[in-house]
Amino acid sequence: MSLIALVDYDGGNLHSAHKAFERMAAEVGTGTVVVTTEPDVVAKADRIVLPGDGAFPHCRAALSNAGGLAEAITQAVEKDGKPFMGICVGMQMLATVGHEYEETAGFDWIGGEIVKIAPSDKSLKIPHMGWNDLVIDNPHPIMDGVQSGDHAYFVHSYQMKVANPAHRIAHVDYAGDITALVGRDNIVGAQFHPEKSQATGLRIIANFLRWKP
Repeated sequence: MSLIALVDYDGGNLHSAHKAFERMAAEVGTGTVVVTTEPDVVAKADRIVLPGDGAFPHCRAALSNAGGLAEAITQAVEKDGKPFMGICVGMQMLATVGHEYEETAGFDWIGGEIVKIAPSDKSLKIPHMGWNDLVIDNPHPIMDGVQSGDHAYFVHSYQMKVANPAHRIAHVDYAGDITALVGRDNIVGAQFHPEKSQATGLRIIANFLRWKP
């Protein structure tokens, strides 16, 4: 039975994500989900999930200072090729660099940068908060059974601008394109919260748990 590590580095409330991943792991029979602060557990895990809420610099610093967690994730993803999912700021940390408050280096696994959302319609509020319709840009196993027009739940003020369009799986429109899902090789990231996105989010979680990159 496989082990799915939900990384806890004081980067947000993990309760909803934990319950959603537990539910789908039980439904598809893919293993045990654990919330962990331990690098050794991350190293042993078969799949890794990195959530994050709040500001990019704070989350990046918290992860870097979390007693070897960042190094364990890097080893697991880069060297061992384990399936990885970043959620919200966890997805933003996949980028090359973030520009929220200060320039902050990301993992540089998905080339690109994190910039403030600037909708062309100035009446639209920031943060981008609530439900929005996904538009699929590139096919990916994580989107099996998900179609353009399916809803996902967002809460964010910054977005990822990908360097390579082939790495953008899906976007949404908020008076301009906003990257919703990215991926390459064994790595995927969701700007929205799949654990709060009802049937669409649960399907994406199930797909991730079954995914064999």
